[in-house]
Formats: sequence, C-alpha cells, structure tokens
Amino acid sequence: MIRTFLTTIAVLGAMAGMAHAQVTRTGAPTAAIAATATVPAGTDLIFLSGQLPSAVTPATTPPSFGNTETQAESVFTKIADLLKTQGLTEGDVVKMTVFLSKDPAKGAMDFAGMMAAYGRHYGTAAQPNKPTRSTVEVANLVSAGAFIEVEVIAAKKK
Repeated sequence: MIRTFLTTIAVLGAMAGMAHAQVTRTGAPTAAIAATATVPAGTDLIFLSGQLPSAVTPATTPPSFGNTETQAESVFTKIADLLKTQGLTEGDVVKMTVFLSKDPAKGAMDFAGMMAAYGRHYGTAAQPNKPTRSTVEVANLVSAGAFIEVEVIAAKKK
C-alpha cells in the first residue's frame, strides 16, 4: 500500500515536471534557488514588470501593506495570477529579482519573511521548479510602506 502510494507520488511529480522539461536547471537539491537555468532556442521569454504588494488596509494614508512576509505573499500571488493570464505557472519562472527595503519593525530588510512566502510558491512538492534569483537590498521602493518588489522572467515552449 505504501509502495503504491510512493510510486503514484513519484509518477505525478515526474508528470508535473514534464510541462517544464524544456528548461534545464542545476543546483543543490536543498537550495532554495537554481544555480543555473538553461532555456533552449525556440522558447518564448515572458518578462513580468516588478510587482508590488497590494495594500491590506487601502483606506489608510499611507496604505498599510503588512509585514514583509504578508507583502511577499501578496507579490508572489500577483505573479502567479499574471503568469496564468499568459498560460504559464510559477514553474515556468526561470529568473527572479527581489528588491527588499528595510522593514522598520525589524530594523533591517526581512529576508526570512520574504523566504517564508517564497517557500510556499517555489521548490515545493506541488511546484518543484526553482528559478535563478538575485535579492537586492534597496533604500526605498516607489510605494511608501512597501518593503518588496519582485520581477520575473518566465519561459514558454513555442
């Protein structure tokens, strides 16, 4: 019974990866990001502009966006929704750039908060593909109270 269950899980995992087989990713299995992602010729690249979080209390001035983890969850969800409009999923993301600014409640950028939300979207059992990624600390973002902006590049087989 357990062997059948594990075999089923392995087959489903392999099938989930088939849709993204055109991209070759390398890196340590335990790493949160891919070390490299090779996109073959004949693949469309889709560039998503930087996404900022949605306000959790839009009526306040300035609006509140929540802590870094809340903001990151909002941004990654926005990215997933935008990818879906292009017939893509988070598994199609090959490159990500994360811009983080200081969370005043922490006194510094909250990398752990960003990673908590990131880990729910990338490198999971349901979505095992991890993008290459750079994370950069910035002084401020365009929206007062926003601590994160993320831009991605996705690949789609023609």
